[in-house]
Amino acid sequence: MHPSSRQIATASLRSLLGVLCAIAAVGPLNAGADSIFLHGLRKTSAVTLTVPDNGDQNPYAVIVAPASAGKISKGDVLVDNFNNQGNLQGLGTTIVGYNPATNQLSLFAQIPRDLGQCPGGVGLTTAMTMLKSGWVIVGSLPSQDGTTRTKGAGCLIVLDSSGQVAGTIAGPMINGPWGNMAVIDHGDSAILFVSNTGFDVGAPGQVIVDKATVLRIALSIPAGGKPSVTSQTVIADGLAEQADAGVFIIGPTGLVLDPKGTLYVSDALNNRIVAIPDAATRTDSAGTGNTVSKGGELARPLAMVRVPNGDLVVTNGLNGKAVEVDPATGKQVATRWLNADKAQEPPGSGDLFGIALTAEGNGLYYVQDDVNNLAVAR
Repeated sequence: MHPSSRQIATASLRSLLGVLCAIAAVGPLNAGADSIFLHGLRKTSAVTLTVPDNGDQNPYAVIVAPASAGKISKGDVLVDNFNNQGNLQGLGTTIVGYNPATNQLSLFAQIPRDLGQCPGGVGLTTAMTMLKSGWVIVGSLPSQDGTTRTKGAGCLIVLDSSGQVAGTIAGPMINGPWGNMAVIDHGDSAILFVSNTGFDVGAPGQVIVDKATVLRIALSIPAGGKPSVTSQTVIADGLAEQADAGVFIIGPTGLVLDPKGTLYVSDALNNRIVAIPDAATRTDSAGTGNTVSKGGELARPLAMVRVPNGDLVVTNGLNGKAVEVDPATGKQVATRWLNADKAQEPPGSGDLFGIALTAEGNGLYYVQDDVNNLAVAR
């Protein structure tokens, strides 16, 4: 759900009151287990509006800066916007930065809408990361009219630490880079994992297309130079994707890599989390992966993060809950309301998207994209 600009102030006040009074207790799953991450979160509160001066709306990606560079301080929270000031999807061009120490929001980047080297232009997605070397890489899945009828293939945009465009990554393996990226970062090299949800997607309401992929991109990062691609490998394919009038595209969104090299992917349309083994080293595709957890409290799982106890926490697209999953067993060990706004049915439906672990590891940053808020649960 995406409001008009004049709804923002009223909706934000409503959201702030709602989150301050939100249910602090997690769901009944495995209650009393102190090792469960969601059980340790006591308070949910709004942090800041994410609308920059140009009026962009609909915050998607959330990342926490791993290093200080240029405009960015270590621990800053970067959030990008998918909609423009007219609330049209696939036309957002801005990334804002929130500094927890000063409680200030600033504009990190405003990317030219008609970026020639990005097929179709710019509409920023939840595929965003910052490398330790200071480079920020963000996905674009653009539209000309706010629908998938005019969708372009898009690209990954490489920004320097001052928010200036330094280059793009595009080509036949990239079409609608969508899901929040998992990253292996060695400083002078990096590996990105990103889902692509744009292959043969048509107008909203058409049938599900099983053509979404997960792409592994290896980068070389020379001292004083920008990242360059050294290889690209499709490590998963045949995943479900579908154009949707309300949320533009539904497809694999959350990507999390564990220390053993398994990549976990939230397969939204099939309401499950899947595992791609040997993600960093495999030379072929694992197809649609191995099901880890399905159904239950999952309700169109979207963004996903690995928390300190090794569990996965995923946001739901069809209600305002986060679900904690033990990847070793697939058991859904806890739920927690991150957004209990009853203006939607079920409460919080369509409100959640991006999610990131706080710098201290003791909470979660997330966006409420219906009211353009960054929020935190600790």
